[in-house]
Amino acid sequence: MSEGVAQLKHEGSQRQVVVAGAVAGLVSRFVIAPLDVIKIRLQLQIHSLSDPLSVRGVNGPVYKGTLGTLKQILQQEGLTGLWKGNIPAELMYLAYGSIQFSAYTYASSLLEHPALPYHLPSSAANFISGAAAGAAATTVTYPLDLLRTRFAAQGNERVYSSIAASLKQIAQQEGPTGFFRGLGAGVSQIVPYMGLFFASYESLKPLVAQSSIPLPFGTSDAAAGVMASILSKTAVYPLDTTRKRLQVQGPMLARYVHGNIPEYRGVISTVLRIWRQEGRRGMYRGLTVSLLKAAPASAVTMWTYERAMAVMLAWDGAEA
Repeated sequence: MSEGVAQLKHEGSQRQVVVAGAVAGLVSRFVIAPLDVIKIRLQLQIHSLSDPLSVRGVNGPVYKGTLGTLKQILQQEGLTGLWKGNIPAELMYLAYGSIQFSAYTYASSLLEHPALPYHLPSSAANFISGAAAGAAATTVTYPLDLLRTRFAAQGNERVYSSIAASLKQIAQQEGPTGFFRGLGAGVSQIVPYMGLFFASYESLKPLVAQSSIPLPFGTSDAAAGVMASILSKTAVYPLDTTRKRLQVQGPMLARYVHGNIPEYRGVISTVLRIWRQEGRRGMYRGLTVSLLKAAPASAVTMWTYERAMAVMLAWDGAEA
């Protein structure tokens, strides 16, 4: 096992892992918030730009690409429009980062316990640990993810006046299950995504560190994080689009910025319907901005995590 892998898994106490993960999540979320709003708007857009007839009578904006969507949001909603849903998203990333990294280290320690009669290959252990960490973090923080999507889907008309009002309204109109719309797609997406991400990251980090090629992001941690995220994100992206479509379902469906979002029920039926009606483009709508988001998000997350952990270890060492 490489030194970098051992450090990620075993350096620091559980408290330090939680704090470093939380800090990494907060910083990463703030940096990529505008790209996240753009991605969500594109994913919820059902009409095809290649078919002029499909945009006739559209109730809402017609976004054209990443830059076009950015320009349109700035013109129609101002700079703050790019940070819609950022408060629940920050809370989600705060909790998600802590749960993800602590669950990953815990699962890794279990799989490598000396009492086990058989130990999996490191690549398999990394995949299982990452998948378990992603599933746990996604399930616990899912209501915040749903709120993030719904606030980001709001145009100038405010569907929910505040976070407190949204919690009350969803609870009254949709019940407890309303906070978990699309959870099946979320878990189905995050399990292979995080498994692939951590397995790729742990494999790429020592290779990148030993490479003589100049690193575009300054460190092997950041560069390996970028490459691992791009590979993983592309593989599971259709499930991310499915999750977003399901998250906005409910009595407020027609009031979001895209007023023509269909009613969907269930993960499989949603996937099939998007494929039939919108084709492959529909499944991968917003992928470009998603990859643009994934690169800095993963680079910032892994870089910040490693640096925060190093600072805490140095601090504890100085006090000892």
